[in-house]
Amino acid sequence: MSDLSIIAKIESKIFRIRGKKVMLDEDLAELYGVETKQLTRQVRRNIDRFPDDFMFLLSCEEDRNLRCQIGASSYGGRRYLPYAFTEQGVAMLSSVLRSKQAILVNIQIMRAFVGLRREAVTYSGLKRKIEEIEKKYDSRFDIVFKAIKSLMDPPLDPPKRRIGFHQ
Repeated sequence: MSDLSIIAKIESKIFRIRGKKVMLDEDLAELYGVETKQLTRQVRRNIDRFPDDFMFLLSCEEDRNLRCQIGASSYGGRRYLPYAFTEQGVAMLSSVLRSKQAILVNIQIMRAFVGLRREAVTYSGLKRKIEEIEKKYDSRFDIVFKAIKSLMDPPLDPPKRRIGFHQ
């Protein structure tokens, strides 16, 4: 696999939970080529290295919402709530999991986090520049600016279609 496809695969496993970009323990274990229980065991043995801003346990509701979001089954499989690791927590994992594969995967994960952060900065910078340009020009360009803003805003959820007979 090329570096870009690996980074794209990693980016698809980064979620926003509690306002933080995180990766789940099971996804990290898969990338590192270890079992999830081995990864969590190493984390628990070195728990001092993982403060709350590096790693946290998902709540039942967060786990349920995430499983609905990614289409995973809640039947069978896990018997405990997953851990979510922030970028700093993932970096700390490299000191806990010392295999060659863990080091290589960790580098790719860091690149994915940096890429996502760069995209966010670019997006906010672009939005600020458009607002500055909008202040310069008169109302003749108002329609153009409204169209650009509508493209930059996140799409609204379409209204749900009602099922059955309605009056």
